Amino acid sequence: MCASFATGPRQDHGTFYEFRTYYLKPSKMNEFLENFKKNVHLRTAHSELIGYWSVEFGGRMNTVFHIWKYDNFAHRTAVRKALAEDKNWQEQFLLPNLPLIDKQESEITYLVPWCKLGKPPKEVHVLWWNENADSRAAGRHRSHEDPRVVAAVRESVQYLESQQNILLIPTSFSPLK
Repeated sequence: MCASFATGPRQDHGTFYEFRTYYLKPSKMNEFLENFKKNVHLRTAHSELIGYWSVEFGGRMNTVFHIWKYDNFAHRTAVRKALAEDKNWQEQFLLPNLPLIDKQESEITYLVPWCKLGKPPKEVHVLWWNENADSRAAGRHRSHEDPRVVAAVRESVQYLESQQNILLIPTSFSPLK
């Protein structure tokens, strides 16, 4: 497992989001998603699922990406402990799916102060949602003119190790579409 954690004053308190990426073995995507769909209630009994997507193109195929919300690091620790003790979760989801997973990555992030999670007016949602590639390009151009975005990028770019773009398709059980 690969993990990265935020640092700074919000590390000890404040809502954060865990971005989990599972790289699945070729031809195992449908089996993995069907099992998760059938057992999602076992996982969401412990913490809030924000969204769950599969990769359509870009990045690595046979990949699922999901986001979980936590009140703070103590909350995440309690959830991880509860999952480790949840026999139904272990037997019905974890054990059958472990052989299907090739690699897992986990990242912790916070919302920037002016950002709010919400549902877009259309049935499309990714971390940055767009109607089409042209609207994405126009939005990126506008963001370069927004002093809040420019300041946030300048402040955080020193921590950037890599960047990539992928198109994510929401699963049928994803709260965000």
